[in-house]
Amino acid sequence: MFTRHGTDRVQFRLRAPVAALIFALFAGGCASFDGLATKAVGTDPAALAASRSLAGANLSPAAWPTTSWWQRFGDAQLDALVAEALAGNPGIGSARARIDKAAALAAASGAALAPQAGAGADLTRQHYSANGIYPRPLADSWHTQTQLAASISYEFDLWGRNRAAYDAALGQVRAAEVDAYAVRLLLASGVARAYAQLSRSFEQIELTQATLAQRQAIFDLIRRRVAAGLDSQVELKLAEGSIPAARLRIAQLEEEIALGRNLLAALLGQGPDRGLAIARPRMQTGPLALPSVLPSDLLGRRPDVVAQRWRVEAARRDIEATKGQFYPSVNLSALVGVQSITFSKLLNRGSEVPAFGPALRLPLFDGGRLRANLAAKDADYDLALEQYNQTLVDALREVVDQLASLRSVDAQRVQLDGALATAAETYELALARYRAGIGSYLQVLATEAPLIEQKSLQANLRAHELELCINLMRALGGGFEDTGAAGAS
Repeated sequence: MFTRHGTDRVQFRLRAPVAALIFALFAGGCASFDGLATKAVGTDPAALAASRSLAGANLSPAAWPTTSWWQRFGDAQLDALVAEALAGNPGIGSARARIDKAAALAAASGAALAPQAGAGADLTRQHYSANGIYPRPLADSWHTQTQLAASISYEFDLWGRNRAAYDAALGQVRAAEVDAYAVRLLLASGVARAYAQLSRSFEQIELTQATLAQRQAIFDLIRRRVAAGLDSQVELKLAEGSIPAARLRIAQLEEEIALGRNLLAALLGQGPDRGLAIARPRMQTGPLALPSVLPSDLLGRRPDVVAQRWRVEAARRDIEATKGQFYPSVNLSALVGVQSITFSKLLNRGSEVPAFGPALRLPLFDGGRLRANLAAKDADYDLALEQYNQTLVDALREVVDQLASLRSVDAQRVQLDGALATAAETYELALARYRAGIGSYLQVLATEAPLIEQKSLQANLRAHELELCINLMRALGGGFEDTGAAGAS
């Protein structure tokens, strides 16, 4: 028979190896993610050489667009359309809903950082068996078992797992917020581009209407000359045949205008009738300057780049949260309540059922589930970082593309202005010779076609320049500026 002192020695001998075993298991479990790591490397903006491509551009540190960049085109109707689109397009509401969802998920994730409390009441009417484990008077009788209890529990975030998961969710919230600005930017630039194309259609139809009026006047002149015996039916038929072609072109342009108005109405989130009230655009262009700190400052000016940075940061914090699952978790829980098999004695002394204590858990053998989850999170991080790298490269390319195209527009305008002046002079000379009776109508027709073509090219070039300016404003971030601190490496 053991004495009390001898019993203590036996218990100590039993506890020591158990404690050592638990420590060894903890140590083995905590080291199980060795060998897993991310592979992607972030792109250094300074390594993206663009100085030669930007050489000769008008560079200025203050050349970033403003948040109301469309106002630089000097068209009050465009300003009103963009404001209406930003207020009524369903895409804006969808972006807002994505922010709300991300914020709700972040709040749910952050709940793990706070204590959890609950309360409950149970009322059970039960018949106890006459042949069971309970003696009389419980046996072969009905009783009401009642319990009132309040519980509280708290998980100690010793390894920062819950905090990392919460930070990852917050990163997704910030990405959704920046995405919402990107949606606004795409919508505003979409409205402006559609408006510029509508301007081109109006300019083309005005040109064609002037051509039709001129052809009609020449037809009337030839008809009088035929009546006077100065021209033949050949010239009359040639003049008459040119009129339907102009009317056909007008019908085509009227279709373009109708479709353009419908597109703008849809971008505003309205029905087609809203487009009928859109008058002819009066957009103006002017000299553009580029920021002198490209491409480094593009990191904080492009909403898509900034949003991807936040996703990289969220993926990094996801990795930290997943690693925390390899470590032991410590929970503290407590319960205070009363319990009785008769309702009348529920609040009597002795009905208390207090309970409290810590719980320690550590996954030891899970068939590789935790390592697989961590490997997946590492791959998510690599994917997010490579997408960030690609987004940064594409952002810089878009800026340089617009610059190259605008340079081409300047060169084309010089050649087009010269060709248009020559074509107009040739046409006026041929028309004057015909009216003076020393030239043929075939010469007029031959010189009219190049003149119409050059005027059409001029209208298209103006619309193209407007679209390039709009694209450049979008490529430079549309006035967005990152005020957060996404620490993606």
